[in-house]
Amino acid sequence: MFTGIIKEVGRIDTIEPLDGGRRLTIAADFSGKLRPDESVSINGACQTVVRSDDATFDVVTIEETLRKTTFGQLQEGDPVNLERAMKAGGRLDGHFVQGHVDGTGEMVSVEREGTDWLYQIRFDPSFRRYLINVGSIALDGISLTVARLEDDVLTVAIIPHTYEHTNVSTWEAGTPVNLEFDMIGKYVVGFMEQQEATG
Repeated sequence: MFTGIIKEVGRIDTIEPLDGGRRLTIAADFSGKLRPDESVSINGACQTVVRSDDATFDVVTIEETLRKTTFGQLQEGDPVNLERAMKAGGRLDGHFVQGHVDGTGEMVSVEREGTDWLYQIRFDPSFRRYLINVGSIALDGISLTVARLEDDVLTVAIIPHTYEHTNVSTWEAGTPVNLEFDMIGKYVVGFMEQQEATG
């Protein structure tokens, strides 16, 4: 379980193809605190640490993850949002984020305002039922609030702190991002659909 509060922006150090999957080596300041089998959110996708040292750690990304996320498009040198798993009893400063990416969206536009940036993201319309105005969403692992909502486009407002401490400064029109919709909303929708199906 994660909160969507990014702790560090790491860098993809190396990428090794593995029979359809990929082994990613990521440079991060907190690498020395990690141990094999720990969970880390990388751009919003929960991954298992398989090796670590004081400078880098490795994860193995399987085919299912590559199908559902932007991981297949990552390149060496790319910045990635990182968050360690939440400790039981820890502060929940963002929202409940599982690290289970639902799909990807595409950046439509970026608009600078006086104190913030407005990002528009196009998503698959089938996910619309999980969204509400001023509801929660995780984009590349960042806990954000839906500021505006259309049939297949949502807008989020990025404050200066988030802009400076995550990878959003690299987003531009056409950039793909990982989407995780609010877990509680998904359970509510799933329950209601099951109720309707059973009469």
